[in-house]
Amino acid sequence: MAQPRISAYLPPDIDPTKAALAFGRRALPKLKEELQCPELLTQQRALMALCDLVHDPEKVYQAIALGFLDSLKTLLVHQDQTVRQKTTEVLSVMALHSIGREGLIRSGVVSALAGLLDDPVDICRKNTHQIFDMLAKLPQGAGGVLQAGLIPPLVLKLKTELDEIQELILDTLCNCLRVEVSDALAAGAVTVLKEKLSHPSTAIKSKAAWVLLEISSHAEGKIAVCKEEVIPVLVSLLEDTQPEVQANSTGALMFALITPQGRSSAMGAEAIPPLLTLVAEETSKARLNAIKTLTLLAELPQGRQELLGHRDTFQRCLLDPSEAVQRAAEIAITVIDWKP
Repeated sequence: MAQPRISAYLPPDIDPTKAALAFGRRALPKLKEELQCPELLTQQRALMALCDLVHDPEKVYQAIALGFLDSLKTLLVHQDQTVRQKTTEVLSVMALHSIGREGLIRSGVVSALAGLLDDPVDICRKNTHQIFDMLAKLPQGAGGVLQAGLIPPLVLKLKTELDEIQELILDTLCNCLRVEVSDALAAGAVTVLKEKLSHPSTAIKSKAAWVLLEISSHAEGKIAVCKEEVIPVLVSLLEDTQPEVQANSTGALMFALITPQGRSSAMGAEAIPPLLTLVAEETSKARLNAIKTLTLLAELPQGRQELLGHRDTFQRCLLDPSEAVQRAAEIAITVIDWKP
């Protein structure tokens, strides 16, 4: 079912052109004073002017040095939705710059934004998740999201949020779970992600598979993926029409199949035929991961027996222009040819 796009348009009683008239004439110190002014319209216009200014990295640096972030954190809980909207927009623009991301992380903005996860205004929540996504791209930012205890509520929000916000949440989780997965596993992330693999949105399916890949890169994550019977669903996605879904699903399988339980589950789901199809497609984004996954299955007697009849598929990969594919094919052939 199609969902409406989140609109960033301001209420009809707010005239952004009045802020534009002041653009370039207001020094940052003056804007900071206006942000702290009790008059609502003054705050709104100051935020609009600031939103234009912070597209310039130099202005971001100056704003951080002048202590704007403390004022902005205070405005995140303002009762006026336009103030909250423009405040989160300012922070999201600042997060586009490296100096802005570093400043936001140091100032504790992550914890301050946590209260907006349930904001009734869609655009405020979207801006909030855009900030989390940008900050989590840095190791210290991902650590900040983890330390703020945001992983469980983010997992929970995957069940109820609008599709475009779900995409942002999945991007944030992908970077955070590369560092630590225990909070996500305790919050039932694998079960939620398994459901997302059947989502009608290609982007959400693809991103959910990518998050499962990150989860499966951890030992406890591999166990959870096998326990929740995610592997058969991943196998079904190998035949998806979208290359990104195929590639991410194959990557998640590759990590999960390192365990004996994972290999057994994949064999039960008849993973070998669709994986061989991906290997045979020279333009497939999933080709390398498919070869590595089949190599893991070849370690099982029944897997080796089935793959012996397809040795030529791997032989053709030895001529692939990618050295990584060539090397993976060599290893696969060695494992397939091994005799006990």
